[in-house]
Amino acid sequence: MDPITVDVVIARPREAVFEYLADVANHAEFNDHFMVDWRLTREDTYGYGAGARYKVKAPLNRFPWADSTIIEFERPRKIVEAGRSGKFNRIRTLGVYELEPAADGSTRVTYTLIVEPKTLSDKFLQSFGARGWTKRKLGKSMRRLRDILEEDHGRGTRPTVAGGARKPATGSPFQR
Repeated sequence: MDPITVDVVIARPREAVFEYLADVANHAEFNDHFMVDWRLTREDTYGYGAGARYKVKAPLNRFPWADSTIIEFERPRKIVEAGRSGKFNRIRTLGVYELEPAADGSTRVTYTLIVEPKTLSDKFLQSFGARGWTKRKLGKSMRRLRDILEEDHGRGTRPTVAGGARKPATGSPFQR
């Protein structure tokens, strides 16, 4: 499948946008309209190695779980996430955030998604309207990202590490 590219100009300095995107827990805030049930893969959600697992709410999607992990981290211009999705996690994905300075101290954020289907059936499903649907959802994500960073508007909920926020039961031998 050809890469899908969307971009947006955000009226914030590049360093501030980079710091927001470098924390994977923030990604649920602007992607939660089509990515749900976020689970962080480690306690440290910032930088190289940080990742998350989530469900993609797509039409006709029988295997909704996907994941992504930051594999490249070039401050303040680039963040690359590698992931997998689909049946048995066989579909490889690569997402690249590129941040470039724009006029008046703003930042142009360009997001490119590359999807590599493994089998003929995966390729068929990707060609059957998935590209247009994905591009629309990613475009909305970029607009929500802009609204969050410029106006602090439209924030979703931040995910937590699975099981990390729970308190022990009363009378538990682990309670202090």
